[in-house]
Amino acid sequence: MTRINRGLVMAVVVLGAGCFLRPSLQSLDPESREFLSKVRYIIEKDEKAAFVGLKTAEERNAFIEDFWAKRDSDPETEVNEFKLEYSARVDAAAGLFKEGTTPGWLTERGRLYITLGPPDHRLSYPRGVTFYGKPTEIWYYNFFPVRFVDDNWTGTYRLDPDSAAQIGEITKTQVYLKPRAAAPASKLEDVPLEIKAVGPGEAVLRVTLLYKDIWLNAEGGVYNASLEIAADAVDNTGAAVWSEHQTHPLSLTEEEYLKRRGESLVIEIPVKLAPGEYGLTVVLTGLFPGARAEKKVKLLIE
Repeated sequence: MTRINRGLVMAVVVLGAGCFLRPSLQSLDPESREFLSKVRYIIEKDEKAAFVGLKTAEERNAFIEDFWAKRDSDPETEVNEFKLEYSARVDAAAGLFKEGTTPGWLTERGRLYITLGPPDHRLSYPRGVTFYGKPTEIWYYNFFPVRFVDDNWTGTYRLDPDSAAQIGEITKTQVYLKPRAAAPASKLEDVPLEIKAVGPGEAVLRVTLLYKDIWLNAEGGVYNASLEIAADAVDNTGAAVWSEHQTHPLSLTEEEYLKRRGESLVIEIPVKLAPGEYGLTVVLTGLFPGARAEKKVKLLIE
């Protein structure tokens, strides 16, 4: 798997399923809150919303296992190198940059250390760079300097950028280096859907999904998911004329999962109707936690 590049310098949290409620965060157990705190720089918004919405410790533990698995670009190795390196950075930040009651990974120095990696050179000026200066640290990534200043002599350092442009460069680098989870197809528009005539009054609705786009919960070396497809047709008056609902459970061993990650899952639903033109609505759930994808198309039966 590609390791986080600590020498590259050129920001940090992205999310997409909508707002998450603060009261829900407070209802989590301490271990779950610590997990969210430590992965704040790499977790996606839809992932965070999904995690907060889980009800049991078993579901959260399965989510965490899957969270790291999705960031391992080489799951055939025995270890998840990304998880090891990210966790090592968080642990190092916790020990190096604790400020009062603030954990080291939540400080400005800790954030930069985690997202960019250890600097190539770190210069410390506990009494300031000049006679009247304040405690200062200057980190160098190659020849790119990043300055931190302790304004109140309390051991709390803030990022002291040379300019807005420097903040922009740091931000761009953090975003660039941030590993992404496998991007799920959250909209049915992203999923290939075909309707093929097979005979008089008959057609086949075919939905094609990539295994890598399906959110699989890992439990004890087994990867599980449950996809649900609902297809409903109406005639030109809006009256319901046909409906089919299917559930497709998936349960793969680790070996099967690794083999199929680049393959497609094809689901076919036979449709039998009198010749004519209909409105077809297809709803897919289970592709990703909390995701409900819907698509409306014309259905022509010959």
